[in-house]
Amino acid sequence: MPTPTRTTGRISYANWEEHPVGSDAAGPRLARASVVNTFSGGIEAARTSCEYTIVYTSDKTGTFAGLQLLTGRLDGREGTFVVEERGGFEADGTVHGTFEVVPGSATGELAGLSGSGGYRCRAGEPSFPYDFGYQVG
Repeated sequence: MPTPTRTTGRISYANWEEHPVGSDAAGPRLARASVVNTFSGGIEAARTSCEYTIVYTSDKTGTFAGLQLLTGRLDGREGTFVVEERGGFEADGTVHGTFEVVPGSATGELAGLSGSGGYRCRAGEPSFPYDFGYQVG
């Protein structure tokens, strides 16, 4: 298997709309968030579509999972692809996440794309770095 190509850049958050799911009882709570991001750098994708399900284990800690649709360019190749994301957030405001290309989701010059990446940031930062390793074809 060839060594994946590595690329980096930044994710800028543009919009976050969060809605509680289920009861407001004490204990873990669920929420859904619709998010719009912009990727720059190796991945160039403006106004992505992202849906998260969030589990708050306390007021300041929890985990999330979601899917994000990116349309644009990856190191100059045009197309669309979907990534599945998982991550968590800590009481100190640290957010960490990983993402993996959903198999078969890539189109255009990105058909056959596979790969995974990650990010780490502080809650409230308008922009933060990502790292992504991938193969096309």
